[in-house]
Amino acid sequence: MNREQALKKVELLSPAGNLEKLKIAIDYGADAVYGGVSHFSLRIRSGKEFDLESFKEGIDYAHARGRKVYVTINGFPFNSQLKLLKEHIATMASLNPDAFIVATPGVLKLAHQIAPHIPLHLSTQANVMNVLDAQVYYDMGARRIIAAREISLKDLTIIKEELPDLEIEVFVHGSMCFAYSGRCLISTLQSGRVPNRGSCANDCRFPYEIFASNPETGTLFKLVEEEGLGTYIMNSKDLNLASHMKEILESGCIDSVKIEGRTKSPYYAAITAKTYRRAIDDFYAGKFDGDAYQRELNTTQNRGFTDAYLINRPFEKHDGQNLDFTMMMGTHQVAAIVDESCEFFECKYKTFPGDTMELVVPEGSVLNAIDNDIGSVFCDEGQWSIRFKQLIAENGKVWDQVHSGNLNRFKLPCTLPAYTFFRIPATEDMGTVTKS
Repeated sequence: MNREQALKKVELLSPAGNLEKLKIAIDYGADAVYGGVSHFSLRIRSGKEFDLESFKEGIDYAHARGRKVYVTINGFPFNSQLKLLKEHIATMASLNPDAFIVATPGVLKLAHQIAPHIPLHLSTQANVMNVLDAQVYYDMGARRIIAAREISLKDLTIIKEELPDLEIEVFVHGSMCFAYSGRCLISTLQSGRVPNRGSCANDCRFPYEIFASNPETGTLFKLVEEEGLGTYIMNSKDLNLASHMKEILESGCIDSVKIEGRTKSPYYAAITAKTYRRAIDDFYAGKFDGDAYQRELNTTQNRGFTDAYLINRPFEKHDGQNLDFTMMMGTHQVAAIVDESCEFFECKYKTFPGDTMELVVPEGSVLNAIDNDIGSVFCDEGQWSIRFKQLIAENGKVWDQVHSGNLNRFKLPCTLPAYTFFRIPATEDMGTVTKS
């Protein structure tokens, strides 16, 4: 890594599934976020959580804090949708985002014609694996490629050497697809939901029974799997490259590291942004601590973790599948979140007077100890926590306990940063393994 590359800090790019998660990702350390509106985004569900007004609010929120927003227009349109697509590109351009993420040569060309002032990023759906394809898309106007998840760091270094002005973005965390960078039709076959048009039903996460048939006799045999091996035969573990961030950043070829997960929880948005922000900053400060990052990421729900293909080639390892379950809780349970007023919390699990809960706060937050009739905020061995003496709703009613179904807002002992999370260690009775 040369001096110029060392001085250029890598961008941290987080998912923005809705306005709340956009704000959380930014507050917890993301340099940029990505999200979309409408069915031209590859996450229809999260696209529906934004309308033009809220998406514009998110862009303004990011820009006011010196951050960026990239618009996902990375679906694969049909001929019947091209007129609507043109209108959508023009509308999105009017919101003044920082880039469009597109997946096909035709949409790349169209976006450049309609909004030449908006930088174009090439989606991972384009499956760029080599310098030849990177050169073609660069010549067509792509300023950045989001490399296929199957590519190696060595190959990305070669692309950067050949095309030094082309920005390279890589996924470092989140769900992994059973198919080649999302090129899958399993969901289409079983439910008519098309993955490359944003409506994947995650059929690969389901357990399956396997049968063998004899077409000559019509005999059908059920194949019984060996006990303990499970039937989640297409279920990939989640990507986690936090412990490899030092190698990634030292390569000098990466401009942006990306976290997957627009449909995941606000807590996931916070923890992944906070952890990878720390990993990046620690690298530049010369105090990298891979174990610490893993401890924090393990607090989120996951399918088990793998470092996949960027550092190791597929034939070098065989731990990328989770054959036993589709999702597990993680080491901690989110109990509550502080709302934007900074004066109230909303229950997300259950809370009792006397419970001690860890506080997870946005980047740069300053906390002060306090002890009053409502409760206390205190620091013990570097960990800030909160403990309630009374659970007082906004309307003044006192509750002896609060559960997630209770939609009241509850008073805090003192103001806390918006989007502060309360969390507690997970226990077996919380259901550490969730099967679909």
